[in-house]
Amino acid sequence: MTATGLDVFDKTVQTTNVWLNEIMDDLGPDRQFAWHVLGVVLRALRDRLPAELGANLGAELPLLIRGAYYDQYQPSDVPNRDRSVEEFVHRIAEALKSGRPVDAGEATRTVFKTLAHHVDLGQSAKVRDALPKGVQALWPDGIGA
Repeated sequence: MTATGLDVFDKTVQTTNVWLNEIMDDLGPDRQFAWHVLGVVLRALRDRLPAELGANLGAELPLLIRGAYYDQYQPSDVPNRDRSVEEFVHRIAEALKSGRPVDAGEATRTVFKTLAHHVDLGQSAKVRDALPKGVQALWPDGIGA
């Protein structure tokens, strides 16, 4: 018997846990914190992408993670025009203030690495290429390039 009684929910819980485990490998063994970091970085990324590309990325995400990705989404406000890596990372740092201290650049690199590992290579490359050059530098080498 499945844990929830619905295979689709069990699969998304399992997949989400794989993503969170990868994030915890880099940021420490706190699942709640890993979930918070994942959501913050994904929403900052979403808001930097053109709406169509952001929707295409959202369609590739596991169901639970897709919910975090679309939380508080305002399509009329995208794409955000942060031009520099500093502006992008500052936005993430502000949203992470409520958790334990973490370097926002490291958190961003960790989520980008997990994202690039699990999202289709072609889609991952499109997302990376839509970002300003400085933000692209946070993307893992050789993945989605």
